[in-house]
Amino acid sequence: MHTKILKNLVFLRSHLRFMLSSVVHMDLDTFFVSAERLRDDTLKNRPVIIGGSAGRAVVSCCSKEARQFGVHSAMPVKEALRLCPHAIVRKGDTDYYGTLSRTVTEIIAEAAPLFEKASIDEHYLDMTGMDKFHDAVKWSHALRQRITFETGLPISFGLAINKTVAKIATGVAKKKVGEWVVAAGDEKVFLAPLSVKTIPGVGPETFAKLCKMGTPRIMNLQLLSCELLQAAFGKAGVTVWEKANGIDNSPIIPYQEQKSISRFTTFEQDTTDMNLLKKTIISFVTELSFELRSQQRLASCLTISIRYSNWDTHSRQCRIPYNNFDDVFIKTALEQFEKLYDRRMLIRMLGLKLSDFVTGGYQINLFEDNNEKIELYRAVDTIRTRFGALSIVKAVSL
Repeated sequence: MHTKILKNLVFLRSHLRFMLSSVVHMDLDTFFVSAERLRDDTLKNRPVIIGGSAGRAVVSCCSKEARQFGVHSAMPVKEALRLCPHAIVRKGDTDYYGTLSRTVTEIIAEAAPLFEKASIDEHYLDMTGMDKFHDAVKWSHALRQRITFETGLPISFGLAINKTVAKIATGVAKKKVGEWVVAAGDEKVFLAPLSVKTIPGVGPETFAKLCKMGTPRIMNLQLLSCELLQAAFGKAGVTVWEKANGIDNSPIIPYQEQKSISRFTTFEQDTTDMNLLKKTIISFVTELSFELRSQQRLASCLTISIRYSNWDTHSRQCRIPYNNFDDVFIKTALEQFEKLYDRRMLIRMLGLKLSDFVTGGYQINLFEDNNEKIELYRAVDTIRTRFGALSIVKAVSL
């Protein structure tokens, strides 16, 4: 009797695994550093820092050789050089990195049935149901090898039943052999010994608070009730508890579905008032940038459109580093407008469009950003979220 029950359980489990999600998270290893080493092999095996040249610039990426001296991302470059004075600093080339990123995305698009581009250097691939036709581990291994062979860029992957566990598995893979698989049902065991700061979304403040609660490791969180974390952190506490227990129902967001956001206006009277035109552009940028940040997106393509009084319509498009900050878009938009507006005729309509999105929060990849600037945007967004998008605007756009 017991043998028959056991056989039935084995049978059910073998069929249930085909119904479970299968997610691969692929992340380029120290992407900016690896990209610089592609075109300058003298940087190999040497401490490299990618960051800005301004006085308060921060480290956007660093090699493992630099990390051994305590250097890490978001650290001021001056502090990084104090810790590792012999490090080589490169300002970075976002156009070059963007081209390499698109090449990797194209390779993945050819192979994966469904994928999400989470940032410039990471992708989620949905392999659910593919085990019926392909071994997911062998398939992911082959794709990883192909990406490295065709681009020269090292890449790691984690394979699990959801995005959270797959992403954490990739972090483990980077310290091992570049690949890590978490079998369905082993999520809690895999996560238990890891630090709570490995959970996506747990920042320094949350980590410090969790440590004060006596939960420095995920195994400690797993022992707490969801209600306790909810009382301490609100809705975010529920999310942290779920992720600590290997629960994540967030879907893969198809990369192809991400299109554009835009603002257009037709003036009551056709105009050549440059102050009005520029203020309108700045107003558009402010609204669209806030919308991007609210949706956790970055854009890498900007388009300016104008329609003259004779109804002739012209547009100018340019590529930019993945971004969602007002000042970067404003500078680019005004430059493109000045190049586009060459007739000095009356303008009837003016428009701005941002496109080519990736999901994810802002990453320090402008090489001139500093913590003060990032915190300023966060504070402004908090006010807008609470009191409305127009509750705080740039004075120049009034």
